[in-house]
Amino acid sequence: MAKSSALNGKLVTLMGGSGFIGDYVAQALLDRGARLRVASRHPERAFNLKPLAKLGQLQFARCDVTDRRQVEQVIQGSDAVVNLVGSFQGNLKQLMGISAGWMAEAATATGAEAFVQVSAIARRPDEDVEIDYAEAKHLGEDLVREAFPDATILRPSLLFGKDDDFTTMFAQMIRWLPVLPVFGPDKELQLVYVDDVAEAVAVALETPGEHGGKIFELGGPEKITMLELNRRIAEAQRRSRTFLPMPDGVAGAFASLPGTPMGSDQWELLKQGNTVSGEYPGLAELGIEPKPLGLFLDKWMVRYRKHGRFGDRAMASGGL
Repeated sequence: MAKSSALNGKLVTLMGGSGFIGDYVAQALLDRGARLRVASRHPERAFNLKPLAKLGQLQFARCDVTDRRQVEQVIQGSDAVVNLVGSFQGNLKQLMGISAGWMAEAATATGAEAFVQVSAIARRPDEDVEIDYAEAKHLGEDLVREAFPDATILRPSLLFGKDDDFTTMFAQMIRWLPVLPVFGPDKELQLVYVDDVAEAVAVALETPGEHGGKIFELGGPEKITMLELNRRIAEAQRRSRTFLPMPDGVAGAFASLPGTPMGSDQWELLKQGNTVSGEYPGLAELGIEPKPLGLFLDKWMVRYRKHGRFGDRAMASGGL
């Protein structure tokens, strides 16, 4: 049953809504009775949402956000807009900067009541360090606020969820490799649950008069280092692993190589750490209690154990 919400019957367009976070945001909004338009270059990737929607509640639109005309067309008639576009590849200035501004301008032109820009905790780089991702995200924030002053800016830390790319990557490596390098072993993270971020989007859309025009930094309830994260994943898999902390110079050289799972921008961002600054309101001010990784990790790592869900039984009988 849909929650009683100011979004009931309102048309919300999710730009870049077919990705990992889009799936959770869509569910939070459908639960509130909103009508959704999922706009993406590959909207078919969000077809899994169909069973969750009532007749006429969900529509899909193909949109290339680098084409201003397509952006304007897909936002036409929206009561609210959420920008979820994010990438480490391609023309980042266009994808996450200029195109975000186009979306905000289109939302203003069509008379949208609310706009939520999902950005990231990515501090502006020093003059001596260029981080294209961070520069693009901040450009997007600036252009959105210029075109839609009452927009809500959400800056989440690294997201975790059952099928996220981040913890899953480490889980796969820990499953197969007895010895693993750890880049930025002492860098602190404040991982935030994707469901909590989706709830933050919904709350911001429901009450633009209260939360519009503000920046929120969204982090989880604890700070952990990269080394501790790897150890927790190994423990949840019931595996004994050796972790080798890597010097920053080695990590930087690795990140500069083509085809590696961590690019140069990602390494530079990791070097900064990924925690809330304390300068802005967060999940608490949105009425959300953040959930820790430990609440889910043991259950999610069952599939990576040697004997799957029978692993604990095998361990108890001396089978591991």
